[in-house]
Amino acid sequence: MASAALELMGFFLGIFGMLGTLVATVLPYWKISAHIGSNIVTAVANMRGLWMECVYQSTGAFQCETYNSMLALPSDLQASRALMVMSLVVSILAVAMAALGMQCTLCLEGSGPVKGRVAGTSGGLFVGAGFLALIPVAWTTHEVVRTFYHTNIPSSMKFEIGECLYLGLASAIISMLGGGLLCTSCCEDQSGRGRHGGRYPYPPGVGLSGTGVRTTSQTYRNPALQGGGSRAQTLVRSGSGSSGSNPHRTPGGANKPTAAGYDITGYV
Repeated sequence: MASAALELMGFFLGIFGMLGTLVATVLPYWKISAHIGSNIVTAVANMRGLWMECVYQSTGAFQCETYNSMLALPSDLQASRALMVMSLVVSILAVAMAALGMQCTLCLEGSGPVKGRVAGTSGGLFVGAGFLALIPVAWTTHEVVRTFYHTNIPSSMKFEIGECLYLGLASAIISMLGGGLLCTSCCEDQSGRGRHGGRYPYPPGVGLSGTGVRTTSQTYRNPALQGGGSRAQTLVRSGSGSSGSNPHRTPGGANKPTAAGYDITGYV
């Protein structure tokens, strides 16, 4: 159950990170004009993003213009575009794989460890998507800070950090955190604690390898064992003393098969 909760938490964190990355990619609030020095006119604010450049006036007018040529853009802007788009594509693929590999879904049911490996792979994709989104955000932030403190650049050409950079940073961290939770769930599955193993629903340490043991399902399939008022299956605590204290003995004198301190019998 704990593994399923980690998977759901990681899945939703990955989705939130993907949505935040999408918003940060589309909106133009990556760079905002800095009103410092001689550039103290606050009636107009310039904003630049990956796809467009916008101007906001104090009268309420808001105008945006997309970049005319992609090849004429600076190399850092082209690389930021490519990395953000790749991050979105990897996140979509991670969501699809997580839907197949999580315990709460019926896809790949009964396929053994393959389902857990698919969930772990989706977690790795979420981590990769967050890392891809983190690179352009950190790169652009570094360029904005370096340009702001450069003395040879006029004040009208200086920008401040926009809201999309903060959103992109938070989305990248959330995506990597969600991917880490999914990978943790996969590790628990490989160790045999995360998903139901072959002995479920029996408690750990109880083996059913003894011959002649009738399970509850066998009793239900054989109505002849349910006659009278006797119970179909009894679990009697076997004592730690001598074998003579065990009331359940066969006519030949041999004890019935026991497992982990219990006497498992098919009938009384």
